[in-house]
Amino acid sequence: MVPSSVPSAVPPLVPTLSDAELVQRIRAGEPQLFELVMRRYNARLYRTVRSLLRDEAEAEDAMQDAYVHAFTHLDAFRAEARLSTWLTRIALNEALMRLRRRGRFLDLAAPLRDDDEENSAMDEQGSPLPSPEQAAQTGELRVLLEGSVDALPPASRAAFVLRDVEGLSTAEAAECLGISEESVRTRLHRARALLREDLYRRAGSAAGELFPFHAPRCDRVVAAVLARLAR
Repeated sequence: MVPSSVPSAVPPLVPTLSDAELVQRIRAGEPQLFELVMRRYNARLYRTVRSLLRDEAEAEDAMQDAYVHAFTHLDAFRAEARLSTWLTRIALNEALMRLRRRGRFLDLAAPLRDDDEENSAMDEQGSPLPSPEQAAQTGELRVLLEGSVDALPPASRAAFVLRDVEGLSTAEAAECLGISEESVRTRLHRARALLREDLYRRAGSAAGELFPFHAPRCDRVVAAVLARLAR
């Protein structure tokens, strides 16, 4: 049984605990260890959620809701699944629900349409793509790459973030997205094709820096979730 509240004073955490050990101990009466779960997967969940919502503040809010849902339903987690995948699916579902509330119905399992390339950068949430000159002036290749990724079709964007940004395997990305491995490969191929070839070459070493999740944001999300769980 998952404890109903989390103490405000968090004791020192043990970073070497495995996911399975963390879940077991949280269920057994150490809810404060959920902080370690959040810090372990904050970057992945933030990048995954932001890839769909394309809004930093809303991505943080969605993460908080996803963590609260995960904590309160931790008894539903089964050890045969990876905790990281379970959390990612919860976060994706939260992002999809938020899109539905905007009137945008996104089915990640739906086949890609031929017009996805033409329409992806023209919807109501489209992100303007900085020119190479603007990016060079700011010295931020990451700014150019983020704008290009934000302009991808949502399904391809999510696959790109999980595979090329987070470094998940095709099988892991497929499990997170609830689609086949072949669909992941197709969407990743589409994403890479839509990104300019020269940009993709130059961005190879910078992809891991996309949508950075710095310590202040990490602390803010953790503190907000712990405060909500304590109520």
